Amino acid sequence: MDGSRIALGDIRSLVSPQEWQLRVDLAACYRLVAHYRWDDVIFTHISARLPGPEHHFLINPYGLLFDEITASSLVKIDLEGRIVLDNGYPVNPAGFTIHSAIHAGREDAQCVLHVHTQNGVAVSAQRDGLLPISQHALPVLASLAYHDYEGIAVNPEEKPRLVADLADKTFLMLRNHGLLVACGSIPEAFLAMYNFEAACAIQIKAQAGGGELIRVPQPVLDGIMAQSQLVSGGMGGKLAWPALLRRLDRIDPSYRS
Repeated sequence: MDGSRIALGDIRSLVSPQEWQLRVDLAACYRLVAHYRWDDVIFTHISARLPGPEHHFLINPYGLLFDEITASSLVKIDLEGRIVLDNGYPVNPAGFTIHSAIHAGREDAQCVLHVHTQNGVAVSAQRDGLLPISQHALPVLASLAYHDYEGIAVNPEEKPRLVADLADKTFLMLRNHGLLVACGSIPEAFLAMYNFEAACAIQIKAQAGGGELIRVPQPVLDGIMAQSQLVSGGMGGKLAWPALLRRLDRIDPSYRS
C-alpha cells in the first residue's frame, strides 16, 4: 500500500478485516442513499474515518453513481484529500473540504454524511429552518446547528467557521445548500439522516397544506432524547442496520465486492 495502483480484486487482501468491514458498511450507506433517492447524481459525499493514527478516510470514487459503489471501489485518502491507496479511481478533493474540516475538528465523527435533497434544501432556505412539528424533527432539533451559505465549498478559509458552527452537534443545516450529519458510526449516520430528511419532507408537505401548524411544546422537545435512548438506543442505527443490509442484499449484493 505504497500509493501504487491496486487492482480492485486485490483490495480485500491488502486491508485489515476492520477496514474491509468499514468499506462494506460505507458502500452500503451509499447504496441506501441512492435507494431512498437522496443522491444528487454524483455530487455529494459520505466519508468514514479509518482506525489508526494516520488520519485516513474512505470516500466515494468521483464519477460513479451511488448505486454503483462497492467496498473495493471506495478510495482511501488522507486529511488533505490525497489518495493513499490507488485503486484506479479519482476523488474530488474540493468535495472533501467540508468533510475534512469536520473530521479534523471532531475526533468523534467517524462518519460524515452530506446530501442535497430537495426537501432539505427547501427547509434550509427558510428563515426559521426546521420547525418542531413532527416526531421525526424532535431528535434533530435536540442537536441541530446552522451554517450560512458561503458559496461552493472550495475555500479552506470556510473550514474553521463550519467547525465552529457545528460545535458538538450531530445535525448541521447548511443554509441554501443541504443537510449534514456527523456521527460515531456509519449506521448511526444513516439513521440520523433518515430522520433529518423525513423531518424536512414532512415540514414541506405540512406547509403546502396551508393550515396553521401545531408546534410540539418545548418540555416535550427537552425530553425527546431520553425517550429515544429508551426506545431505540439513540438514532436506532444498531437496531435498523442489519435489516437495511438484508434489504440491500435482496436488491443487489454487489456493494459487498
